[in-house]
Amino acid sequence: MINFITRAWGIVVLLLALICLFPMLGWGNWFVIVLAIIGIIISAFTEKRGGMTLNIVALYKV
Repeated sequence: MINFITRAWGIVVLLLALICLFPMLGWGNWFVIVLAIIGIIISAFTEKRGGMTLNIVALYKV
């Protein structure tokens, strides 16, 4: 169950990171960084690493 939540969290964070690439929305990257780090911490406690990978990609995108 936590793995599903972290994957969904990662997808949402990745979409937010893509939206923040538009001009005048760059301030949103600060929220994306915090949300991605929270997602990485939560997904560190799961057995599968799919959610962690999505959050790392979102963090790298910023």
